[in-house]
Parts: sequence; C-alpha cells; structure tokens
Amino acid sequence: MARRYDCNDATDRKTGLREAASAVRRGELVVLPTDTLYGIGADAFSAEAVGDLLAAKGRGRNMPTPVLIGSPNTLHGLVTDFSEQAWELVDAFWPGALTLVARHQPSLAWDLGETRGTVAVRMPLHPVAIELLTEVGPMAVSSANLSGHPAPEDCDAAREMLGDSVSVYLDGGPTPGIQPSSIVDVTGKVPVLLREGALTAEQLREVVPDLEVAP
Repeated sequence: MARRYDCNDATDRKTGLREAASAVRRGELVVLPTDTLYGIGADAFSAEAVGDLLAAKGRGRNMPTPVLIGSPNTLHGLVTDFSEQAWELVDAFWPGALTLVARHQPSLAWDLGETRGTVAVRMPLHPVAIELLTEVGPMAVSSANLSGHPAPEDCDAAREMLGDSVSVYLDGGPTPGIQPSSIVDVTGKVPVLLREGALTAEQLREVVPDLEVAP
C-alpha cells in the first residue's frame, strides 16, 4: 500500500523523507516534487528499479530516464568530456530547470535505457527533492505520469495515474512551475537546445552565445 506524506508539515516531511530514502535503497519507486513537475524516481544504479519505473509509466527503453542529482559536484563522478561551456551553464542555471545531455563515465554500472553512452542530468530547485537526493545519491527520475498523459502538477494527479506502483508519495503541494525543463545537448563542440521549456534559447544564449537550436 502506497504511503503519502505532507511535506508542508515539518513532522510529516521528516518522516516522509526518511521513508522515501529507505524505499529508494530497497529498489522501490517514489514520487517527489520538483521545481517543474512531479517526478517518479528510483535508484539510478538499480537496473531493476529503473525497469520498474519504465513499466509503471508504460514507457519503453527507447526513452531513457533522466537523472537528478543534489549537487553539481556529483557531476564529476557521472560525466566525462564535460566542456567549459557546459560548466558555465551549470553555474548559471543550477539548481533549476535545465537538463544537460552529457557523455557518462563508461565505468558506471547503470542501465537507464538506450542512452547510447549519454545521460540527461539535472539538479532541481526544490528543497524536498534536493534533501532526498543528498541522502540517497543520483536518482533516475521521469515525470510522474503514464506515458501519453499530461505531466502532473500536484501529488493527487500523480497518485491517480500511478497508484500502488509507487511506495512513497512526497506531497509538496502544487509545483511552482508548469513547464518542463529545457534540454541542452553538451556532447559536441557547440551546445544544442533539444527542447525549449522553462528556459528560452535567448536566456541560454546569454551564457553560451553560440547555442544552436535543434530542428
């Protein structure tokens, strides 16, 4: 039976974060608020848990799961060939609504789907998410909806779709943002905007003027 915790209540939040961390370590799924939309998350290094996440959403391996982290310093152990421009984007927009697609360390023992050697990584600007990520480490997190359905802006919508496939729901109230993160590919010589979301191309070009926009 799924458990739900009100993160606007100090006692419930403390209990919920403890229970969510325990669930992640057991390879179970949790729903957490972020600064954009609610996400469904699992231990990024548990292939079985990531498989359960994709199954809960009805999503195939051809759409790999992004990874959320609690600190930019975590990037050092996850990515390789990370350019100076990529670090400038991190400095300017993290924590926040920017997802970076980078080459991951080949030594990492994870299976996020068909990533072709890359990982989509972000540090969210939400205290509940950051506290959980700081406790458990990198998490595979995707929007907390069934594939093809609208991404949820509150915990009720997430629970209605995902039900008992999730062990713990962390309810942080309505999310402050209604747009998904913007996605920038930093695997090449020039950053490429793959999806414009909460951050526009103009905002990103203030930091990396040669940013290109994917057709």
